[in-house]
Amino acid sequence: MQTTTKATANGSDKLKELFESVTQVLPAECQVTKVEPEGPQIVIYLKNIKAFYDDESLITRLASRVRKKVLLRVDSSMLKDVNVALQDIQTLVPQEAGVDSIRFDPEFNEVIIEAKKPGMVIGKGGCVLKSIILTTGWSPRVLRSPTSPSEVEKAIRGAVFNASKERKKFLLNLGRKIILEGGPGQAEWVKITGLGGFKEVGRSCLLLQTSRSNVLVDCGINADTSDNKNAYPYLTAMNLGLDQIDAVILSHAHLDHCGFIPYLYKYGYAGPVYCTPPTRDLMILLQQDCVNVMNSEGSGAPYGERDVKTELNHVITRDYGEVTDVTPEIRFTFHNAGHILGSSIVHLHIGEGAHNLVYSGDIKYGRTNLFEPADVRYPRIETLLIESTYGGRNDIQPRIMDAEAELIRTIKMVTDRRGKVLIPVFAVGRSQEIMLVLEKYLQNEGITVYLDGMTREASAIHTVYPEYLRRNVQRRILQNNSPFENEMFKNVVGRDRKSIVESDEKCVILAPSGMLSGGPSVEFLKLMAPDERNALMFVGYQSTSSLGRRVQSGEKEVPTLSEGRKLSSMKINLSVHTVDGFSGHSDRPQLMAFCRNLRPKPQRIITMHGDDTKPDDLARGLNKLLHIETRSMMDLDSTRLK
Repeated sequence: MQTTTKATANGSDKLKELFESVTQVLPAECQVTKVEPEGPQIVIYLKNIKAFYDDESLITRLASRVRKKVLLRVDSSMLKDVNVALQDIQTLVPQEAGVDSIRFDPEFNEVIIEAKKPGMVIGKGGCVLKSIILTTGWSPRVLRSPTSPSEVEKAIRGAVFNASKERKKFLLNLGRKIILEGGPGQAEWVKITGLGGFKEVGRSCLLLQTSRSNVLVDCGINADTSDNKNAYPYLTAMNLGLDQIDAVILSHAHLDHCGFIPYLYKYGYAGPVYCTPPTRDLMILLQQDCVNVMNSEGSGAPYGERDVKTELNHVITRDYGEVTDVTPEIRFTFHNAGHILGSSIVHLHIGEGAHNLVYSGDIKYGRTNLFEPADVRYPRIETLLIESTYGGRNDIQPRIMDAEAELIRTIKMVTDRRGKVLIPVFAVGRSQEIMLVLEKYLQNEGITVYLDGMTREASAIHTVYPEYLRRNVQRRILQNNSPFENEMFKNVVGRDRKSIVESDEKCVILAPSGMLSGGPSVEFLKLMAPDERNALMFVGYQSTSSLGRRVQSGEKEVPTLSEGRKLSSMKINLSVHTVDGFSGHSDRPQLMAFCRNLRPKPQRIITMHGDDTKPDDLARGLNKLLHIETRSMMDLDSTRLK
C-alpha cells in the first residue's frame, strides 16, 4: 500500500510538472484545461485552439519540451453539437472525396471520417482538417475505405469505435505507468532469451529484459506441427507471470510471429501490443481464421474470438519512423522490412544509450512487385538479431524476372494440356505478389484465377494502406485501378471446389495455407492429386515439418485426414514444381548484402529463424565478411547484452 501511495504521489507531482511545462510554452490565450498521458503520448486539451494555430513554431517547441509525441484536442466544453458539426463537415469536405461514414467519438473528442479519397479530406497542407477542427472543435481522424468491400475492415473499425470507453481507460492507465510513475530510464543490465524461433522456423518469440522491464518481441505459433510441445513458445521459461510483461512489440502479422498473442490475454496479460496499422488488421484476420481452422479440424484453438477482441482493444499502432516509449527504459522505432504489408524491423533503444538492439523479424532485401527493400539505416546498432530462413550457403534465389518467366511458362504448359494449377500461398504477402505477376502476364490469355480462403480479404486490406506499397502499385490504387480487382480474379466462395476442378476452363487456383498445413489448399489438393494433367506449384518456403515439404521432396503418397478425421493416404499423381524467387524472405546473398550495408555497422550479430544448420551457416559467413562477433542462439538460450 505504501509503495502504491508513493507511486501515486510521484505521478501527481510529474503530472503537475508536465502541466507547468506545457503552459510555459503555450500562450495564455490557448487556455489549457488539461494535460494527460494517453499511452505513450501526451494529450493537451485547449479551449482556444485557434491561438495555437496562429504560431506555427509552438508544436516543435512543445515536442522539444516534453520529449514525447504530442496530440492537441479541443476541450469538451467547446465542442459543437454533433448534428451541427456533421453539417459543417459535410460542407467543408469536397463531395469528390467519396465519404462513406462520419462518426463522432466523445471519449477522444474525435470525428472519424472514412473516405475513398482521404487526401481530399485532409486537403493541401492539411487545410481541410484544420478547417474542421477550427469550425467544430472535433479532431478529425481520417481513414481510407478499401477499394472493394471488406468485412474484416468493417468489423475492426466498428469494434475499436464501440470500445472507446474501455480503450480510453486502458490508455490513461498505461500512460500513467510509462510517463508518470516510471523512474529514470537507466538500464543496469540488458538480457535477451529465445522463447521460440531460434534454430527453427515457427513460434517466434523473444524476451527482452532489463533490471525493471520485461518486453516480448513477437509471440507466434508453429502452425505446421500437430505436436503441442513444439507448437507454442516456451512462456513458462520466463519465470514471470503474464501480468509482469510490460508490452508486446509485433514485427508483422504472420501467425508464426503473432499467432499466440491472444493466449496472453486469455491468461492474465493486460498490456499493449505495438504494431503498424496494417499489421493490426492482418493480424486480426489471420488469428480469427486460425481459431476457426483449429476448431473445425478438431484439435481446438488455445484461445477464442473473445481473446482476439480483447487483444484488439489493447493494440497501439505506430507508423514507420515513430519513436515510441514502451517503458521508462525502452523505446522503439519501426522500420520497413519489405516482407509483407506493414512488416517491420524493430529498432530498440534501451536505457539512456546503454544498448541499441535491431530485431529483423522477417526481411526482404531485394526487389519485389509489392514492397521497397528493407531499411538499412539506423541511429545506432550494438546488436543485430537477423533471420536466417534462407541463410544456408547454397540458398540462392533466382532473379525476380526469371522467376516470373518460369511461373508463366509452367502455367501455360499445364493449362495447354487441359490441367489446372494449384498454388498454395500465404493469404498475406505471397498471394498478392503472385496476383500482380498473373495480372501482368495472363490477363489476356483466357485463364481464370480463383482465390480461396482469406486472399480476397487480405487484398482489400492492402488497398487501405497504399502508402506501405511500392510506388507503382500505390499509384494504381490511388487512381482507382487496383490490380487486385482485375476481372480475371474470381472468388471460390459460393462455388463448389469440385466443380472448379472438373470444369473445362483454364484456371489457376491460389489457396492458403502456403505449406499445405490445412485449409483450402489441402482440400483442392485432395481433388486434384489423382489427375496427372494437373500441377502443384510451390512459390514459398516449406518448413521441415510441413506436408508441403514432404510433397515437395518427392513423396508420392502422403498421410491426410478425411472428413471424419480418420487418417488416410493421398496419392500424388499430379506434377510438382517449385518456382523459387517469390519468397518474402531474403536469400543468402541478400542477407549478406543487408548486413554489409547496415549503417552503422553492428558490434554483434545473432542469427535466428532458420531450420537445421542455416543459422550457423549464416553466422559463420557474416563473421568472415564483417570480422565481428557472430553466433546463433537456440530456444531457451539467454544472452546478456550489457
